[in-house]
Amino acid sequence: MIQTLDPKLTEKPSVRCISCDREMDHYNTFYTPTNRPQNICWQCLAREEKNFFARRGYSRLARSGVIPR
Repeated sequence: MIQTLDPKLTEKPSVRCISCDREMDHYNTFYTPTNRPQNICWQCLAREEKNFFARRGYSRLARSGVIPR
């Protein structure tokens, strides 16, 4: 018999995030090259990946009053 698991219903223990040190239920686990688990919460992961493709000096010109045409 095939058993399907709903990812929303899997119970994981609460752990502390390595970035913000909050105890979270929703987190991702990454492994270092030395095979040690590191848990990071979804908020910190989204904050880290938010500006991944943007240049360091990138800004929208319309926010400074210049509308390019």
